[in-house]
Amino acid sequence: MYQWSEEHQAIAAAVRRFVDEEIRPHLDDLEHNGVAPFAIMRKMYDVFGLKEMAEQNFARQLERKVSGQEPHGHSRGGSDPSAQLISTIELCRVSPGFVTSLGVSTGLAAGTINKLGTPAQMQRWSLDLMTLDKIGAWAITEPDSGSDALGGMRTSAVRDGDEYVLNGQKTWITNGPYADTIVLYAKLDDGSGDELRNRRVLTFVLDKGMPGLDQARPMRKMGQHASPTGEVFLSDVRVGRDRLLGETEVPLGGGRQSAKDNFVTERAGVAAMSLGVIEECLKLCIDYARHRTLWNKPIGDFQLIQLKLAHMEIARINVRNMVFAHIERSLDGVVPTLAEASAMKLYAAQSACLVADDAIQIFGGNGYIAEYRVEQLLRDARVLRIYAGTDEMQVVAIAKDLLRS
Repeated sequence: MYQWSEEHQAIAAAVRRFVDEEIRPHLDDLEHNGVAPFAIMRKMYDVFGLKEMAEQNFARQLERKVSGQEPHGHSRGGSDPSAQLISTIELCRVSPGFVTSLGVSTGLAAGTINKLGTPAQMQRWSLDLMTLDKIGAWAITEPDSGSDALGGMRTSAVRDGDEYVLNGQKTWITNGPYADTIVLYAKLDDGSGDELRNRRVLTFVLDKGMPGLDQARPMRKMGQHASPTGEVFLSDVRVGRDRLLGETEVPLGGGRQSAKDNFVTERAGVAAMSLGVIEECLKLCIDYARHRTLWNKPIGDFQLIQLKLAHMEIARINVRNMVFAHIERSLDGVVPTLAEASAMKLYAAQSACLVADDAIQIFGGNGYIAEYRVEQLLRDARVLRIYAGTDEMQVVAIAKDLLRS
C-alpha cells in the first residue's frame, strides 16, 4: 500500500509553513478585497526554487518535441508526481482558489501549448507560463455550452487569406480578467455548411491587448474568491497561422482530443483538492469538538457530533486512498481511463462538500461566520462539483466509458 515517505512528509511540512506564513495572513485580501493571488504564487516559486524546476521541465519537453518523441507517463525511478499533489493538498487546506488559478496557468494553458504547439510556439509562450513570468487562461466554456463544451461551442474562426478572424464569447474563464496569454478554442467556419456540432475545433493562443479582445472584470462568485474568473469577448480578432497551435488545422492530438485529455487530468486533480478541504475541515472540527463546551462538557462527547467526525474520517480515508492509487499507477506509467478519472472526481468532490457542510453544522452559529474558516471551505468546495464537468456529466462519462469497454 502506497504511503507518504519521510521526504514527502518533509515537503508537506515545508508547504504548510509557507501557507501559514504567506497565505493565511492575506486570506482577507484574497477573499474579500479582490486581491489577485499572482504575487503570492510567484513568491512561492522563488521560495521553493520552482521557477528553476519549471525551466528544466520545459527544456526536457522541448527536447522531446524537437526530436519527435511524445511524452510518456511516469515510470519507476522517474519523476514523482507526489510532490505536486502534496502541494495541491496543503494549499487547498487554506485556499482552493489559489490552486485553481495556479493550475490553469501552469497546467492547462502551458500544458496545451506543450502538447499541441510547435517548438517555436512553446518557446514563445509556454516557458513564461510555466515559470509564472506570465499568467495564462484556458478558454473553452461558453454561456450556452457549459457541459456541452465542444458540441455547443459557437466561437468561430473564419479563414481570411493567411489569417483567421475570431468572433465569440467565453465565460467562467479562470484568470480571464488578468491573463497575459489565453489558450482559446474555436470552431472552424470554412463556409462548407457543416452542422455546427461537427465542425473542426481549432486552438489558438492570444495575447492580452490584442485588437478586438476584451477581458471583462472579475465576476462576483459564491466561492474560490482567490481565483479571478471572468468573461472573454472576441470581436473580429485577427490572428496569423503562427497563433494556431501546431500551425495546422489538423494537429497531432487535435483540439477536441486535447480538450478531452485535459478533462481527464483536471478530474484526477480534483480528488487531491478535495482531500485538502476534507483534511482541514476534519482538523478544525476535532479541535473545536474538544474545546467547545455545552452543558459543562465538550461537544465531542455527544454521539451526534461523533457520528459526523466518523463520517469525515471515512471520507478522508477513501479520498486519500484514491489519490494514493492514482499516484502509484502514475509511477507505473498508467493513465486513468475517463471512467476512473470521472469516478474519482465525482466521489471526491461530493465528499468534500458533505464534509464541509457537516463542519459548519458542528461549529453551529460560529460556522456561519467567516472568521472560523469553515464557511469559506464549503463555498470553495462547492464548485468542485461543477467545474471540470458537473456531477451529472461525470455519471454520463463513467457509464459511457464502461459500456464502450
